Amino acid sequence: MCGIVGYIGHRDCRDVLLKGLARLEYRGYDSAGVAILNGDLAVAKCAGKVRDLAARLEVAPPRGTVGIGHTRWATHGPPNDTNAHPHVGSGGTVALVHNGIIENYSALKATLQAKGRSFRSQTDTEVIVQLIEEILEESAEISFEAAVRLALKQVTGTYGLAIVNRQEPDRLYVARNGSPLVIGVGADEVFVASDAAPIVEYTNQVVYLEDGELAVLRRDGFEVRSIDDVPLTKEVHQLSLSLDEIEKGGFPHFMLKEIHEQPRAVADCLRGRLDAATHSIQLGGLANVLDRLAAAPKLTIAACGTSWHSGLVGEYLFEQLARVPVEVEYASEFRYRDPLIDGRDVLLTISQSGETADTIAALREAKARGALALGICNVVGSTMARETDAGVFTHAGPEIGVASTKAFTTQVVVLALMALAVGRRRGALPPERAAAIIEELAAIPDKIRTILAQDAAIRALADRFTYAPNFLYLGRTFNFPVALEGALKLKEISYIHAEGYPAAEMKHGPIALIDRLMPVVVIATTRHTNDKMISNIEEVRARGGRVIAITTPEQDDVKRLAEFVIEVPSTEDCLAPLLSVIPLQLLAYHVAVNRGCNVDQPRNLAKSVTVE
Repeated sequence: MCGIVGYIGHRDCRDVLLKGLARLEYRGYDSAGVAILNGDLAVAKCAGKVRDLAARLEVAPPRGTVGIGHTRWATHGPPNDTNAHPHVGSGGTVALVHNGIIENYSALKATLQAKGRSFRSQTDTEVIVQLIEEILEESAEISFEAAVRLALKQVTGTYGLAIVNRQEPDRLYVARNGSPLVIGVGADEVFVASDAAPIVEYTNQVVYLEDGELAVLRRDGFEVRSIDDVPLTKEVHQLSLSLDEIEKGGFPHFMLKEIHEQPRAVADCLRGRLDAATHSIQLGGLANVLDRLAAAPKLTIAACGTSWHSGLVGEYLFEQLARVPVEVEYASEFRYRDPLIDGRDVLLTISQSGETADTIAALREAKARGALALGICNVVGSTMARETDAGVFTHAGPEIGVASTKAFTTQVVVLALMALAVGRRRGALPPERAAAIIEELAAIPDKIRTILAQDAAIRALADRFTYAPNFLYLGRTFNFPVALEGALKLKEISYIHAEGYPAAEMKHGPIALIDRLMPVVVIATTRHTNDKMISNIEEVRARGGRVIAITTPEQDDVKRLAEFVIEVPSTEDCLAPLLSVIPLQLLAYHVAVNRGCNVDQPRNLAKSVTVE
């Protein structure tokens, strides 16, 4: 969840660290800090945003060419100056930053306190730096690197670490276990970060650390060894990410930019995979496993948050188009309930970042049981991309806004392509039906553009409902997951309570909430269920509810009954989520802006959930 950046080279590292932390702030933004080696160990940290840290550093700016920085998403201890990273040992010579959770920190802390060590913070992280210093003090002949190794062998949990030692001014240590770290290699300089965003400005040459690896960074290069001190050879990868992709591009927020990027993102996701003229689909990442996927007795999908919602759409797609039974699991529950999965089964994991801790855990559990492990993710080089047996990248481009938008639509596109390919392979999908869906998929980017052109009208609608304390979202079949996603977006960024339901379930409880203050968003774009949706609208109207309908041009009865209407183009029912979700993203965005919320950095949330 937290963001880590480190540098060793020839530049003034303060500027590198602050700029890098600003680009990582979507990973955590309740406090920030830096530690810089400059003959001494200069540490500055504070609760608040990276800009608050930058202001503090302006008072007495430390200079140096080696340093580490951190932006925090709190797990242990509230956000304050003391709990902010970096943490420094009692001896004042070692500082470190940490992403992850140390599960046995209480026991380690008690042991260290019994030896006379005092702790300043409430964090689990401070235990690591105190443990390193204790090992050094107990063994005068031991090297610092060896002390770090010994400390990490006593730690249980997840970590991404960057460590500096005042007595070793020409080295920076980094280690990983369950929390991502990437090393950037430049000319006489080396970088490290939680992801590539802080690195891309300086180099496109990167190395991905794996779990159980420790790297020593120097100005002229780096060495990687296992925690057991076994030398390792690492492959250098070239980033395809550009600096322009992680800037706002003239939009007031990353979220709005990413909403408007969806026509391009969907087109990029389809490029090279779908040919509307020949009705062909090519999924190179699945070429070697498609037969096994098509023969599987069931498909299990595991994901979290927005990715779980796209997985629910995937359930409808695979069952309707490929006639494959599907179970959609919360990844956070999957491995704890002794799942019934074995070597005949297929697990499909979905994650924008490819680093979601619970989803990675589900992936590893399935592989341990012999299942075929597939993945859908956006980030090349991520843990999911490296550990799955096969998979498909969404090619959505960087998503910086914490509330996912283009991640959802591109994940649904990939799921549609997979369901079509498997349906054809199983002989479950008539050719003319497949051809019609493929042609509609190709048209989706342009249809999204027509919805985005209604931005001003949706903003005006948001103005009417900014007051609302609650929202209800209703959908059926393919649009039920869209109702969940629409409610989640509103909750995430505006802090308005919202719930999504299958429309028929409204009568089983939620109808009691409906009154003249309750906006009810009805998603009525799937032709085979719209008669039932009309009945649901009548039920809401009879109780004074305010009906906002997302519907298609030909649905005159829906438009007649709704108080407010947002039209989306007609499409195949199975592709409806790709269109019906767009106005819900815009509605949530504009309500949040009206309420003065920070839509890119909602309170208590972080982009990449890399801790359980």
